[in-house]
Amino acid sequence: MMTGKRIGMESSLGIAEAVKLANADVVAAYPITPQTHIVERLAELVANGELDAAYIPVESEHSAMSACLGSAATGARTFTATAGQGLELMHEVLYVASSMRLPIVMAVANRALSSPLNVWGDHSDVMAVRDTGWIQMFAENGQQVFDLTLCAFRIAEDPEVLFPVMVHLDGFHLSHVVEPFYLMEQDVVDKFLPRFRFPLALDPDKPLTAGAFFPPGVYGEARRAQDDALRSVRPVISRTWREFEEISGRSYKPVETYRADDARVLLLTMGSFSETAMLAIDQLRERGQQVGLVRIRLWRPFPFTEFRQAVGNAETLVVLDRAISYGGPTGPVCAEVKAALYSEPKRPRIVSYVGGLGGRDILVSEFVEMIEKGTALAESGVEEELLTIGVRV
Repeated sequence: MMTGKRIGMESSLGIAEAVKLANADVVAAYPITPQTHIVERLAELVANGELDAAYIPVESEHSAMSACLGSAATGARTFTATAGQGLELMHEVLYVASSMRLPIVMAVANRALSSPLNVWGDHSDVMAVRDTGWIQMFAENGQQVFDLTLCAFRIAEDPEVLFPVMVHLDGFHLSHVVEPFYLMEQDVVDKFLPRFRFPLALDPDKPLTAGAFFPPGVYGEARRAQDDALRSVRPVISRTWREFEEISGRSYKPVETYRADDARVLLLTMGSFSETAMLAIDQLRERGQQVGLVRIRLWRPFPFTEFRQAVGNAETLVVLDRAISYGGPTGPVCAEVKAALYSEPKRPRIVSYVGGLGGRDILVSEFVEMIEKGTALAESGVEEELLTIGVRV
């Protein structure tokens, strides 16, 4: 059962509402399409007194993330948002945030990367930052954007975690779409997300050096420790989502499925296109075909166990990527999926598709085509060919 007040609003504004309910202390941001509405709304909330926070209008996304480092390091609940080229301008600072274990929350309105210039959505920016050490999760609709933003603060600030979190939403397909939301009451959010107390906050009375030079003899150990720590947060993420379900009635899991229990063929998606893909699954089910859908919710740390369980009984897995791995054998998600299943004694045949680039839609009919053609190719023994949907070649 859904709880909270039901209201229609743009998904970007839903994120701003979540940040307000989270009582963020600092927002540092630079506007870039298609995330600008998020920080514009937050600026309004701060200006009219609805959010008691410091709003820092910086000169670039690099500066935005740098300001977030200082803010979070002093123990302030910190938020920012960006997209596409802005995320890339932040790129070098993203590693600092994760290595320093700073619990920053960032919404990323996913956008195609230049050149040619394109402001519409795909997953090029996500894949470019997948190895920066952040926890990363995908939303499929506006309600999920709102919910996952609240959960992101709770996860990032848990003493067992202390890692920054990205919440990904598809640019324009999700960021600019008006949908019905179930908002939550402030007292409910306050119980779920108590006041932030950073155990490692900087103190001027106790000066220290952080992020100093590490010579070759210890640098590898530091990186391995960081990777071990990131992998270890999985139970906290799942526990947070279970607790959120108790107060909201809405459930989230690292890997989620749709009509997949008896499926011989599975389609794998991430983000807002998953809901369109469900319609294709319904059509093929009506034709008597045993097909289903797998959606990756938690991108980092990758949910190996849940993913293997979700696809373990399928004969064919058709993977949709919304980014190209230039010169690689498949799309980037497909490459990870293959690696995750490599050691499994029983694994499905895998077909890689790339589509939805630069904001291009994928129709229900094209999802049907993807599943049917991908299955035929897999059954004929073709697994390595990189296929495109909706692209004229």
